[in-house]
Amino acid sequence: MADTFFQELLKCFFIAFGVLLGGSLIGGMASFVTGKPLFTGIAQISKSLHIWAIVAAIGGTFDTLSNFERGFQEGETKEVFKQFLLILSAMGGTHTGTLIIAWLTGEHIAP
Repeated sequence: MADTFFQELLKCFFIAFGVLLGGSLIGGMASFVTGKPLFTGIAQISKSLHIWAIVAAIGGTFDTLSNFERGFQEGETKEVFKQFLLILSAMGGTHTGTLIIAWLTGEHIAP
């Protein structure tokens, strides 16, 4: 059964949020094990995971690019707008995760 568009938006948001938050917290443990500061490691990892969380949330770049191409070539502006909203939702998830990481670690994370 296919998900509605609103369900897809929520999935994109929370997948990006989970990838960023989980990856940063678990990856920060590696910083701790190697003798580096835990909170600084978590903050640095969250900066580097930002784009990958977005890519994971939208299901890879090729599907999104093919939908963009189809939307532009076949005049389906509705499909282009949907893909834009999905990417925007994933970006919102990563931004929310980054804010929570900054709040938890007390580190200032520049965008």
